[in-house]
Amino acid sequence: MGQHVHAEGLDIWTEQVGSGPDVLLIGGLGDTVESWQFQLDGLADRYRITAFDNRGAGRTAITEEELTVEQLADDAAGVLRALGVPAAHVAGFSGGSVIAQELTLRHPELVRGLVLQSTWPAMDPYLRSWGLFVRWLVEAAPGEREFLEWFSMFIYTPRAHSDGTVGRFIDEVLAFPHKQPTENVQRHLDAFLGHDTTDGLPRIATPTYVLAGGRDITARPELGRTVADLIPGARFQVLAEESHQPFQEAPEQWNGLVDAFWQEVEAPDATRRG
Repeated sequence: MGQHVHAEGLDIWTEQVGSGPDVLLIGGLGDTVESWQFQLDGLADRYRITAFDNRGAGRTAITEEELTVEQLADDAAGVLRALGVPAAHVAGFSGGSVIAQELTLRHPELVRGLVLQSTWPAMDPYLRSWGLFVRWLVEAAPGEREFLEWFSMFIYTPRAHSDGTVGRFIDEVLAFPHKQPTENVQRHLDAFLGHDTTDGLPRIATPTYVLAGGRDITARPELGRTVADLIPGARFQVLAEESHQPFQEAPEQWNGLVDAFWQEVEAPDATRRG
């Protein structure tokens, strides 16, 4: 059962399930707690999992000042502190992975193990053009369904379109009562478009696992590779047949990979060295 917690001057919508070592899940552009449903269901027998709606998405309001990734990272830190979580394993995807990078830089004591899915240090010209296209599309599309159908072409595999997965996701989003206004989508995009962690990533000392989809044409594997190369000791893996959001398309595989990584982080130092 979800609840609002007060942090960073906001009432932030959170959901917490399971028991065990703490995990914090950070969604991407406009994504809410529900985007992590396969992890909330599939990992709660091993972890106490917290997911939340970023400010300006779902059931969390947004303030008038300029939205920044640093602000979103502080919100994530505020959620952990409001819930009394001293430190957690953190996973973020897409824009949420950039928030997770900044969370680790700004509040390293809160992050035990870091998973970055479909990530980048700074948008290269191709990814930036795609972000600007989405910024236009959300306003220019003739309707919400059309926007979601076109947007989904870039973030899910043809397999997920053909087997009905994408259609089901779109129906769920259309039925969701807490939709993100167009202006908020654009404000989030603006924050990500202008953010760059290139210089900060070498300071991350947290064990890090970077995952990329081999069929992702937005946050392409070479961008994830750059992140992994910049973070000392980071592990990098390409899921060859997956796209931008394998945690939704192939949740059992994804859950298994991140669980194995976090179990390794949980192990005593001698075991990790071995």
